[in-house]
Order: sequence, then C-alpha cells, then structure tokens
Amino acid sequence: MDPATVIGVILAFAALFGSMIMEGGSPASLFLLPPMFLVFVGSFAVSLASNTVPGFLGSAKWLVYALTAKKPDVEAVVEPLVKMAERARREGLLALEQEMETVNDPFMKHGLQMAVDGTDPDDLWEILSAEVRAKKTSAANGAKFWEDAGGYAPTIGILGTVMGLVTVLKNLADPAELGGHIAVAFLATLWGVLLANLLCIPFGKRIKTVAAAESARMELIIEGVLAIQAGSNPRVVATKLKSKMTPVGPPAAKEAA
Repeated sequence: MDPATVIGVILAFAALFGSMIMEGGSPASLFLLPPMFLVFVGSFAVSLASNTVPGFLGSAKWLVYALTAKKPDVEAVVEPLVKMAERARREGLLALEQEMETVNDPFMKHGLQMAVDGTDPDDLWEILSAEVRAKKTSAANGAKFWEDAGGYAPTIGILGTVMGLVTVLKNLADPAELGGHIAVAFLATLWGVLLANLLCIPFGKRIKTVAAAESARMELIIEGVLAIQAGSNPRVVATKLKSKMTPVGPPAAKEAA
C-alpha cells in the first residue's frame, strides 16, 4: 500500500498536538465526548441522509481499498501484453488460448479472451471502456460520501458551538463555570474543521486518486489488447503503451555533449 494518506493524517494531527503543547496546553483537553459525538455522528448522519445505504457501504469499501491498494505496476501490464503480441504475431490469436492461464489480471484476461474469440474491435473497445466508466462512476460515488461529510462537518461543529453558548448563557450567574463551558462550546467547531480537513476530504481525494490510477491501468490494457488483435508489431505495441504511461516526475535532463 502507498502510506501517503496515513502518514499525512498522522503528521497533521502531530502538528496540531505539537503546537498545542508548545503553547502550554494539553492535547487531552481536546478529547471531550459531547462535541466529538455531535460532530462525528451528526456529520455522517447528514451525509448518509443525502446518499443511499448502498452508497454508504460502497464508500466504506472504496475507502478500505484506497488505503490498502498497492500502487499499480504499469510495467507488469506492459510486459505480458508485449509477450502476447509477439506470440500472436508469430502463431496467430488462437495461440493465446494457451497463455490465458498465466494471466492473473481479470480485466486483461477478459479483454484477451474476447480478442481470441473474434470479437469485433469496436465492440471490444466499447465493452471494456464501459467497465472503465463503471469503475470511475463507482469511485466517484464512493468519494462523494466522504466529501459530503467533509462539507457538513464544519457546519455541524458551528451548530454544536451555538448549543454550547446557549448553555453558557444559562449559567451566567456562575462565573467560575463559564470558562469551561465556553471551551467545550468552541471544541465543537474545532472538531468540525478537523474532521473535514484532516480526515473526510483527504479520504475522498484518496479514493479519486487511486481510482484514476486504476482507470489509467485499465485503459492501457485496452490499448494493448486492441493492438494485439490488430496484429501490430510487438515493438510498436511496447512503444505505444510506454508512451501512454504517466511519468512520476519531470523528464530527466539530457546530458551535455
């Protein structure tokens, strides 16, 4: 798994607690049940109300997948496709039947099987592209729940602060208790902002990032399968696929002559 999200969330909370300690405060004072209960339960409840139960369950599955999924190995996609292209060019598409057992990727296996079965290239592209679109839609719906919760959380936090201030106004006759009540009231706003910006919104973005990488991998497979079906030169297949790989960083500088 790519630990970026987990590391980022931990560092964000560490920065928050660290700055509080530097100011002489105690992070333990932030953990009060009433404001946390209102913000966490209220935010997810409102987000659930604006979605569906299947959508909520799907968002939970997408979050687990996004946090645990391995980074797509594009080289692991290109290499078998080039080998398939070499064999198909030498022996024909039907020869790939024997190679199917070695293909571990279900999407690649599905595409190659349709190519071997003689599926029309346009139909093959449409069927596989529909699977990619379905995955993108599923991921977008999964991310939406978390982004919705991130949008509602600060407002729920403000609601908690207003409720807390009402309690403060009721106890004006007891000045000794005012400080504590005011602190509890503003903790609701704090937790609303924290839930939104340190958890929910990053989770939604993470789902979209992972889904985009997975969709790019699937689109690369489609290109390879269509090239194999067309009988393209294996070198051309390799060049075409590698040209569509997204570089991690800027291109390397050319060495001076």
